[in-house]
Amino acid sequence: MTYPPPYPHPYAPVRRWWHHPALIITLLVVFPPGGIALAWTSGWSKGKKITATVLAGLWFFTPFLGDPPEKTGTDAKPKVAVSQEAAAIPVASAGATAAPSATVTPAPSATAAPAHPKMPMVMGLPFARATETLKPIGLALVEPESAYADVTLPAAVDGWKVCFQDPAEGKEIQAPNTVSAHLKVVAPGTGCPATAGARLHPDPEPTPEAPGDGDDSGGSSSGGSSSGGSSTGGGSGSVSYKNCAAVRAAGAAPIRRGDPGYGRHLDRDGDGVACE
Repeated sequence: MTYPPPYPHPYAPVRRWWHHPALIITLLVVFPPGGIALAWTSGWSKGKKITATVLAGLWFFTPFLGDPPEKTGTDAKPKVAVSQEAAAIPVASAGATAAPSATVTPAPSATAAPAHPKMPMVMGLPFARATETLKPIGLALVEPESAYADVTLPAAVDGWKVCFQDPAEGKEIQAPNTVSAHLKVVAPGTGCPATAGARLHPDPEPTPEAPGDGDDSGGSSSGGSSSGGSSTGGGSGSVSYKNCAAVRAAGAAPIRRGDPGYGRHLDRDGDGVACE
């Protein structure tokens, strides 16, 4: 009598849910250490286990074997330079299309014309100091002149005081190198005249003749000449005449300055010739 074998089928291990090939492969890709552990506890053949372990290990350790590549300049995000004008423009609201702004080029500012120098006040200063005051202006000439018509300037007038100036104080000098300053000066200790060109020593006014001292030749002239119009007696050599009538009566007219009998009272116009 033949008995059937006690185990009609060979033993097959029971597969759990975590031994599912899809789960193991997923873990080998996502989390290699867990996938390798499940692969070795599964029913896979030894060759599959080794292959899965090597591939999963390379996949897991490859990122740690070398330094990560540096980012090149093309990978870096370019910086956008924003000018002050662009920063001042408000951002357009969402959905609105901003019109391109025109680039405004500022017009070059005009070069300001240099200011012309102005004539300073030099009246009351000594001529030497006035010259130093006017030197920065760059005048063509600083010329001294006498404030009095009858005073002649000496060779040196440094200490003479300035009474009048031309150009006047505050006048704008547009071309200093072509302008001359005329300073009218007076000697030290002399006051300034009221007007430029006055006389410091005016001529004395002629003495008016007394009535009857005219040129009429009458009894008065003969009487005058006979009453001592000329005194030549005694041989003294000095001659004097009371008036022009006496001069004419003596036949001496006209009398010039330096001639015997010339007197200032006989020369009315002061030209040096009396009883013309």
